[in-house]
Amino acid sequence: MSTINRLAILGATGSIGASVLDVARLHPEQIKPIALAGWHNIERLIALAEEFSPDLLCAAEGHSEALEARASSAGLNCDIRNGSAGLLEISADAGIDTVVAGISGAVGLPSAFAAVQAGKRVLIANKEPLVMCGALLMAEARKSGAMLLPIDSEHNAIFQCLPKSLQSEVSGGGIENGGSYDRSGITKVTLTASGGPFLRTSSQDLQAVTVEQALNHPNWKMGQKITVDSATLMNKGLELIEASVFFGIPESDIEVVIHPQSVVHSLVHYADGSVLAQLASPDMRVPLAHALGFPDRIPSGASALNLVGVERLDFEAPDTERFPCLGLAREAARIGMSMPAILNAANEVAVSAFLSGRLPFLGIQALVGDVMERCECQEVLSLSDAFHADQTGRALASEMLEAKWSN
Repeated sequence: MSTINRLAILGATGSIGASVLDVARLHPEQIKPIALAGWHNIERLIALAEEFSPDLLCAAEGHSEALEARASSAGLNCDIRNGSAGLLEISADAGIDTVVAGISGAVGLPSAFAAVQAGKRVLIANKEPLVMCGALLMAEARKSGAMLLPIDSEHNAIFQCLPKSLQSEVSGGGIENGGSYDRSGITKVTLTASGGPFLRTSSQDLQAVTVEQALNHPNWKMGQKITVDSATLMNKGLELIEASVFFGIPESDIEVVIHPQSVVHSLVHYADGSVLAQLASPDMRVPLAHALGFPDRIPSGASALNLVGVERLDFEAPDTERFPCLGLAREAARIGMSMPAILNAANEVAVSAFLSGRLPFLGIQALVGDVMERCECQEVLSLSDAFHADQTGRALASEMLEAKWSN
């Protein structure tokens, strides 16, 4: 990587932010964290600022004064930005080349969209931009000249297995109405899923799952919400929606297989019978280093994959009867319009309720399914349409949660 990459990390204090900064530490002359945005973890944000000396810091509304006071007492020379407006300012800042969109939840959508509008190189870590308004985001990239690079391990793996011409096309927003992939001889893609902590858990035992058990992922270290999504297979369902939008592939051509070792991250199938796969240790620094260095290859700090040490690679079909969230997400992808946003909103409410002890584990899939049955779909032609769908899904999920599961 010969040029300096001036970086904004939205979600710097989270798990994705930590992995990005791990890679940045290996390349201090090439990767410069110019802006760091946390949310409520002021002390962690200050510690990172002391290490990396960014120009800009941002925290949630109501926390910027505390952040400014702590920055001043630490002798930091940083401009302080406030809340959602601050995220938008950072995303569009002319001094920033690359934006890591790593703030989970719908709150991360406007800043990711603003970065695309500003023509930035955008590393998409949060699912909401592509799930809630993927077609809008891709169209905006085509218009602005932004470069979109996926850093979910599965989507990054698919991207790495594409022909260079198709990599260039999809990272630039694809082509209107899709269809790029079949012109390159691609017949389908396979997303792999670890199966989460309950791969071998019976339906009866799933009824008594605790929060602690759900957060004990066998392979990945992630935030709480995405770890629960992995346990329900909703995470793979959301990734299916993302892959369909980003790569222009019908959901019917996206296969999901369980792969407990999390070594093969995705596969791309070609018309001549060839199947290209990307393999790596289950470490988020691998896809992050690929995206940060693209088109060059740079060290990630992750352990090299030792296939002899792995010994075996297993694959099996997902059990959608025990884990219906995957089927719900596929249904949302088929329906399209605002249904993916509604699914995502209902799931956020359900997972939050599970984590706080207000909803049993199996209640997550039940609540999401009930909301999808009750909600009517609308076209998503603007960000306001996406947020309307999000608010509709949240309101109905909260109402049904209160009616059915309140003590």
